[in-house]
Amino acid sequence: MQTNDTITTQLNHRTVRQFTDQPLDKETLTTLYEVARRTATSQYLQQFSLIHVTDLAKKRRFASICRQPAIAENGDLFIFVADLRRNQQIRRQNGADDGRLHTMDLYLQGMADATLALQNMYVAAESLGLGGVILGSIRNDLKAVTELLDLPAMVIPVLGLRLGVPAEDHEQKPRLPQKLLVMENTYNDVLDEQAYQEFDRTLATYYAERNANARQENFTSLIAGENSTLNEKVTKRDDVLEVTHAQGLLWK
Repeated sequence: MQTNDTITTQLNHRTVRQFTDQPLDKETLTTLYEVARRTATSQYLQQFSLIHVTDLAKKRRFASICRQPAIAENGDLFIFVADLRRNQQIRRQNGADDGRLHTMDLYLQGMADATLALQNMYVAAESLGLGGVILGSIRNDLKAVTELLDLPAMVIPVLGLRLGVPAEDHEQKPRLPQKLLVMENTYNDVLDEQAYQEFDRTLATYYAERNANARQENFTSLIAGENSTLNEKVTKRDDVLEVTHAQGLLWK
């Protein structure tokens, strides 16, 4: 396998949730914002924005929403949003209607823009020796996040990102092997039970031996077990479509 400094950084990725009390300086922030700004964007629409949350009261509220107390402590918090409002305002100021801005296609492009920008910024941060964690948990209460950030219509939260100087060093969590992820020319719809059994053993060993929060679990139990998040249950995460419509998105 070929490698270089960039690939080494990517391959060494691991989640970091505990940071020192050293905040990101202005130069680092400017660098990370520039990396996010240069991210690929479909049709040059640039339908994302990011919000640096520095207010302690808001960080405490995010800690409650995400059920991660560390959010209120050290580390910098960023919320990436799909932002179709900017282009809506440009169109209206120039005498045009909203056009296709309420379609699924443009909505998905905004979601992709925000997600790609976050990932780009995250890799850059890791290349600078920083650590981080992506917060899909902001969707635990998307309506509350929308209100907390005073998001106008046509803007919706996508993901959060915490960054900082690592105060911990975790083992690297296993990922599904390439043979279960990589296909050629057509989709392989045959479930390779042996490969999943092998991965289950690998993940079970990782969970049992890791330094913090050891537990007995494997991949298939995470997906199909009785405590799986894919089982039928009603949570505020299931209100995403309702909040999306309330923000004026996906009308068409």
